[in-house]
Amino acid sequence: MPVFQLSDNIEFPPPNLASKAGLLAVGGDLSQERLLLAYSMGIFPWYSDGEPLLWWSPDPRLVLYPEEIRISKTLKKIIKKDKFHLTIDTAFDQVINACAQIRIEKNEGTWIVQEMIDAYCRLHAAGFAHSVEAWYQGELAGGIYGVSLGKCFFGESMFSRISNASNITLVKLVEYLKTLSFDMLDCQITTAHLIRLGAREIQRDVFLKQLKKSLEAPTKRGVWKFNELKKG
Repeated sequence: MPVFQLSDNIEFPPPNLASKAGLLAVGGDLSQERLLLAYSMGIFPWYSDGEPLLWWSPDPRLVLYPEEIRISKTLKKIIKKDKFHLTIDTAFDQVINACAQIRIEKNEGTWIVQEMIDAYCRLHAAGFAHSVEAWYQGELAGGIYGVSLGKCFFGESMFSRISNASNITLVKLVEYLKTLSFDMLDCQITTAHLIRLGAREIQRDVFLKQLKKSLEAPTKRGVWKFNELKKG
């Protein structure tokens, strides 16, 4: 399949035209309008510093359905100890910067370049991007962030500075998404770690059909709060 060159127009080719690896298009920008259109079509940006802006729609797609999350006995014990203080949408900029920094510290390189950080912080300010934070003794120990549209949450990245801190934020996020009757958490790229937590691969055409249905619901914009969790 060809890789499409984007113009200044806010548009994308159909995601089913992506290459076997999932690469669909190159170019464009990270404006709010373009990012929201991309997510609504099952497309996301992913590129490294020095590379052009690349847009992807992989097949298969890794998805975590909230009711299918698997919490290991070890993780359950850690959650029960209540070691971390968990918050939502209180430190988005710290979380996204930490996700980038920890990969640099591990010499893994990062796709969360400054341009991406700035773009997602703008999405957060506009009420479309959200984070869950785990604090230990007043310091940020772990977190996860992503984008929310309709009844779908698009997970972007997570990090831990203390073992299992990111896993706990994922569990808390999924708990919150359940209360909002979300359909799925899009994990985008397959990793063994997320599969152990209950995520599974589905074909892109299936994902796109489910996404279309999820987007029929209104988007919950603005700052999210855990005290909105339903009781009982």
